[in-house]
Amino acid sequence: MVHVTSTIVALKTVTLVLGGLITYFAFKAYRRTGSGPLKALALGFGTVTLGSLLAGVLDRVLATAGTAALAVESALTAVGFAIILYSLYAD
Repeated sequence: MVHVTSTIVALKTVTLVLGGLITYFAFKAYRRTGSGPLKALALGFGTVTLGSLLAGVLDRVLATAGTAALAVESALTAVGFAIILYSLYAD
C-alpha cells in the first residue's frame, strides 16, 4: 500500500508541476499579447491544476473520504475544461 501511495503522490506532484508551468506560460502569453482567449486558457489550466492540488490536500493532509477528494477534483476538472473550451472559441 505504501508503494501505491508514493506513486500517487509522485504523479500528483508531476501533474502540479506541469499544470503550473502550462498555466504560467499561458498567463505570460496573455500578459504579452493582452489576448482574452489566452487569459481564459490560463484560467482553465489553473482551475484544472487547482483541482488536482485540492484533491491531494483533501486526501493526504485532511484525510477526508476519498470520494470527497475525487468529487472536488472532478468538479474543478470539468469547470477548467469548460473554460479551456471557451478559450478556443472566444474572439
